[in-house]
Amino acid sequence: MKLQDTQGPLAFGPAAAQTAAAIELCHVSLSFEDKVVLEDVSFSLSRGETLVLLGVTGSGKSVLLRLILGLLKPDSGRILVDGQDVAPLTEPEMFPLRRRMGIVFQEGALFDSLSVYENVAYRLREGGEKSEAQIEQRVREVLRFVELEQTLEKMPSELSGGMRRRVAIARAIASEPEIMLYDSPTAGLDPVTAHTINVLIAKLRDVGGVSTLVVTQRLADAFVLANFAYSSERQALVPAPADGASGQRAATRFVVLRDGGVHFWGSKEELTSNPDPYLRKFLS
Repeated sequence: MKLQDTQGPLAFGPAAAQTAAAIELCHVSLSFEDKVVLEDVSFSLSRGETLVLLGVTGSGKSVLLRLILGLLKPDSGRILVDGQDVAPLTEPEMFPLRRRMGIVFQEGALFDSLSVYENVAYRLREGGEKSEAQIEQRVREVLRFVELEQTLEKMPSELSGGMRRRVAIARAIASEPEIMLYDSPTAGLDPVTAHTINVLIAKLRDVGGVSTLVVTQRLADAFVLANFAYSSERQALVPAPADGASGQRAATRFVVLRDGGVHFWGSKEELTSNPDPYLRKFLS
């Protein structure tokens, strides 16, 4: 799929329509020795949808991402990515699915010994399907998308924290993922830099139609993604139309974890109007 943004064409995922949910968790439970981490967790991420995963520290948010990536196996339940259950898959069998997902870890997780160019090119070389000329073209495209093409030869140590997160996003989207997973992408950043990251997440979602799962503890970030959409014309966030209005934008939904289970799953309006005492306290 080729999508025209003001920065030039950029590809995200296949053009073929698919009907299965991007991600679906069905009654997933996981314990570490005697500690229950997740218990009977069920929710889904539809195609093109944004799902914001909220919860206090230790509620299992990051563990869920590792389960979706197949880095952990559940004790029970099913984890479907594009309709395929990842739980029984071996590590080699997970590779094709992981290539369809992009992940941005909390601290960016760049390779300190590699330049920005080499970091972004890493997954493309790992796939072994592109020539060096094609890799360079793609690296420049995605760095242009995050407005960091000028950092090609810099080392991660030469970048600010926000720039490292933007390079991590470029690396994650280099392989044209259909699904993006973000683990606390704005943690530790100042408000201005955090807003820049939120703009990039929305830009990728709204320009590319990428299914997006965001783990965060920052409610302000969560509501920015729910309330605003990226405008290619204005190159900025603008107030979003109602979820799904005129087919302009897929829904944004929220999952709130509590004590390893799903305490809430629904729309922003359902979340903010819910009288549940725990939710009222959580949102205050």
